[in-house]
Amino acid sequence: MKNPLKIIIITEDDPLYVARFFDVFFKELNKDKIAVLGITISKAFHEPLWKTARRVFRFYGFIDFPRLLFRWIKIKMSGRNIGLLASENGISIVSATSVNEPAYLEKIRLLAPDVIVSVAAPEIFRGPLLASARLTCLNIHSGRLPAYRGMMPTFWQMKNGEKCVTVTIHEMAEKLDAGGVVATHEFPLSAKDSLDRVIKGTKQAGARLMLETLYAIKDCKPTAIPLDMTQSSYYKFPQPIDVRAFRARGHRML
Repeated sequence: MKNPLKIIIITEDDPLYVARFFDVFFKELNKDKIAVLGITISKAFHEPLWKTARRVFRFYGFIDFPRLLFRWIKIKMSGRNIGLLASENGISIVSATSVNEPAYLEKIRLLAPDVIVSVAAPEIFRGPLLASARLTCLNIHSGRLPAYRGMMPTFWQMKNGEKCVTVTIHEMAEKLDAGGVVATHEFPLSAKDSLDRVIKGTKQAGARLMLETLYAIKDCKPTAIPLDMTQSSYYKFPQPIDVRAFRARGHRML
């Protein structure tokens, strides 16, 4: 492919962690090889802010939640966010109420991307959106598939005593986290680690893995390895009892 690979990115508005992905991705992007046509930034969890705050409070608890909230307020006051990072790199915002609505699908059709890239996108992509990319839709998932399908895979791998977090790039299918694996990266864990450190590290490593994958697609589309869904497990958002078990291993949240 002589011309740059044309991509659209769909992500969520998370200045704490997902922004770490884009700090690296935009900084190290070779624009001669990859052309980012636009980025769509949805609300985290695709829900009102108060619901997200309640969810995060139950997850982090009385001590760590205020610490995390202070970080969030500090970043928000600085004005640094994914939208600003995109703007600084000349990338347009493609707005959407839902990425599956007809009006958004028409925008994507007109942009005609080769690849749609999902980075913590808070919605399930339906068939028409998946079919909007000429070559493929890719998702980055911070878990080994299909064993760690679902939400918060970094947390679950740490809680379950894995030696590493497996960052996975896979093709997207209508069934969640079920498309073939294109690339992986193993991020080592310490016996007593912090979720904060690991999420930041896997976001940065994931950005580089995604760039490597997109460059490979530009040169020659790599073969996706189908998942053995008989080995599949699906994890929901952790509950306080899960966090207690996580801490009992010696891990910290922050």
